Amino acid sequence: MTRRLIFLSALFFAAAAGAADDSLDDAFSKDVLIIEASAHACHRFDVYLAVNNAQRARGLMQVRHLPPNTGMLFIYERSGYISMYMKNTYIPLDMVFVRADGSISSVARNTEPMSLRSIVATEPVSFVLELNAGTTEKLFIDENSRLVLETVDNDDE
Repeated sequence: MTRRLIFLSALFFAAAAGAADDSLDDAFSKDVLIIEASAHACHRFDVYLAVNNAQRARGLMQVRHLPPNTGMLFIYERSGYISMYMKNTYIPLDMVFVRADGSISSVARNTEPMSLRSIVATEPVSFVLELNAGTTEKLFIDENSRLVLETVDNDDE
């Protein structure tokens, strides 16, 4: 009986580790993002979309796990010097600051969890992509890379 309980517990925790916080699925829509990296490779990410003030204010706060190849894309109506911080964010992140045309302006790598330090874009940007810390370095995502949002259009059906 004890072995079975241990096995079932291990199975439960393994399944939980593979998914992001369920509350993200309730609060954000998702889409697919392709990054054309400077190493001449393309990488696919499932991204949560933060499109309004409430979603942008919440971001990845309180999230304890973000699966690989998953991120959050903050979308702004106008380009500006966007400032981000890590208040109530438990996981280290890479922040990718993106111009309106999808080209990457700058990358802040391995940001400090729970920090109130402002991380500011180096020029006006329209998007900020947050990924697990280390992702941009591992996949060679830098200022020579480009984002492509693969929005599915259902109007043609």
